[in-house]
Amino acid sequence: MFDTAFLDLPPLQGAAGEVRLPGSKSISNRVLLLAALSQGTTAVHDLLDSDDTRVMLEALRALGCGVQHDGGVVRITGFGAKGPARQAKLFLGNAGTAMRPLAAALAVLGGDFELSGVARMHERPIGDLVDALLPLGCDIGYLGNPGYPPLRIGRPQLKLDAPIRVRGDVSSQFLTALLMALPLVAAKDIVIEVVGELISKPYIEITLNLLARFGVQVRRDGWQRFTIPAGSRYATPGEVHVEADASSASYFAALGAIASPEGVRILGVGRDSIQGDIRFLQAVEAMGGAVSAGPNWVEVKRGAWPLKAIDLDCNHIPDAAMTLAVMALYAGGPTTLRNIASWRVKETDRLAAMATELRKLGATVDEGADFLKVSPPAQWRAASIHTYDDHRVAMCFSLAAFNPVGLPVRIEDPKCVAKTFPDYFEALFSVARVDTAQVPVVCVDGPTASGKGTLAAETARRLGFHYLDSGALYRLTALAALRQGFALDLAHEQQIAAMARVLPVRFEGGHVLLSGEDVSDAIRTEEAGMNASRVSVLPAVRTALVALQHSFRRLPGLVADGRDMGTVIFPGAPMKVFLTASAAKRAERRHKQLISKGIPTTIDVLRADLEARDARDSQRAVAPLKPAQDALLLDNSEQSVEDSVAQVLGWWEARQPFAAASQQQ
Repeated sequence: MFDTAFLDLPPLQGAAGEVRLPGSKSISNRVLLLAALSQGTTAVHDLLDSDDTRVMLEALRALGCGVQHDGGVVRITGFGAKGPARQAKLFLGNAGTAMRPLAAALAVLGGDFELSGVARMHERPIGDLVDALLPLGCDIGYLGNPGYPPLRIGRPQLKLDAPIRVRGDVSSQFLTALLMALPLVAAKDIVIEVVGELISKPYIEITLNLLARFGVQVRRDGWQRFTIPAGSRYATPGEVHVEADASSASYFAALGAIASPEGVRILGVGRDSIQGDIRFLQAVEAMGGAVSAGPNWVEVKRGAWPLKAIDLDCNHIPDAAMTLAVMALYAGGPTTLRNIASWRVKETDRLAAMATELRKLGATVDEGADFLKVSPPAQWRAASIHTYDDHRVAMCFSLAAFNPVGLPVRIEDPKCVAKTFPDYFEALFSVARVDTAQVPVVCVDGPTASGKGTLAAETARRLGFHYLDSGALYRLTALAALRQGFALDLAHEQQIAAMARVLPVRFEGGHVLLSGEDVSDAIRTEEAGMNASRVSVLPAVRTALVALQHSFRRLPGLVADGRDMGTVIFPGAPMKVFLTASAAKRAERRHKQLISKGIPTTIDVLRADLEARDARDSQRAVAPLKPAQDALLLDNSEQSVEDSVAQVLGWWEARQPFAAASQQQ
């Protein structure tokens, strides 16, 4: 997951391959609660690991539920007849699929509970659910603004004789909450009547399907009347497999229709899905995508181009319809999405958010109370997409990086995708196709002990880019060669070169990993440095390591540090920094570093060594140490690490098109 303030997506040219999706959020949290309300243990396979499921699991633990992680299986031991703990304070983040059903279940069971969440959760309405529970004799009240969480729940005096009425035109989660809670107290038939038009009916179908799996068969009279039979009891099915998330499939289905003549295959969800958002595929076909599907897979290719404009009632696919709004950017005319008033009360006001961000890209947008009309851009614009802490805004707008004019797109706060799909961007990059020359590289070159490694690693972390410590590669090659039994000489040059081309190295969090083993300390010894010098004079090894360094240039970008990154390895890099510091300051830094490791030395000796090495590096025949002609010079003699990082990030920001575009908007 990208834990950065923003993520810059370079222009992406196409897509091909396959991606496996995480489990459905809607199914995951329903299954967790139903398993908790059942007698016995339920083995849940393929559970979504996300922010929303984590807060649900923590809530169930706090209520006394057994939760055991066993590899890829989560085993939930339910409360059964004894019921949950009768007192708890539950924090539920921004998970509506946790807040609403838990509130209803705890309200009918009774106890001393407080349910709260993040600030946005306290702006999401729950009054219609509370209004349905109060006439039953539930003791439930507001701790803040009336109609919104946080909630206080006490002990009920239940009266279940009359039909229970609940509004259906704001959120289907209110009806889902009642359907899941009331079997706990169904001494007689309990009738629920829906007031107004029920939105998001496919999500109610998911609820009814899962209730049946746990032993409760609800009778449905159209979409207005639901009857929970007397004597209903939850019973664990023993095992439940969570389908992949059909809403998450929408991004890759759209990607196939937009950018993949070869096809993007989506694994984990298919034509037999119980999720309503699988009907998103019908909209993709209507827009011209070529869709094929099996029981557990979907494949989408580009068909008509440009895409066809559509006018669609999206009541049945409210979450996935957001993806259609971005697909509309690639259509041949205006697309209208109707019956989406529920967007107003989601993680953010999605109608307003989508309209605002689509306009940034150049689209003409007409926003109504319950519709969105999107006309594609006459001229695409670079944009920095504000995501409103909404996972679906971040994911669907990533598709704008495939624009036909080669503009980058910035996604602000990319970590918000953790709500349902923590590895979304990694999955996107695994199928995206890009001209390698378009993948941005920031080169950080400089002399020994200038601090370039620290600067480059922190810059990479802040940008969400990959990191390359080029100097470590020679040390790693020598270490790997010796472990393979090769002498570091001309006689073994070709064997060492072949090994170096595919050296299994990763740089993670300040550590250097070789075949997954942390060798950070092993390659920093004096002996390792001498061995690195021995392999560096072997021409075939140097050639192999140049190719290896080029392989680090992967989406979304790279920060590379060394002595010849900007002059030899990545001469076309869009940004190059040459980092310097006085020999006195570098000797002082190295002295502190060595003393902290218990290695005795003096500053005078270190300074003499550094000056001698500077002379050798700058005068060597191959790749001498010198600034690239277009490098930005940074003397950090009197700067902190944070000062240097801020300077480099400032230079990066100044070169991006987003700042100018924001001023124009």
